[in-house]
Amino acid sequence: MLEVGTAAPDFTVPDQDGNPFNLAAQRGKWVLMWWYPKADTPG
Repeated sequence: MLEVGTAAPDFTVPDQDGNPFNLAAQRGKWVLMWWYPKADTPG
């Protein structure tokens, strides 16, 4: 768990089109991350 105000660690994930998205490449820009942690769970 990150503390409030801590910079997010660098990561690379596929975007909605399958292209790699790298957080470090976005330095100096606003970034909004949105996910549903229970989207792939039953129930």
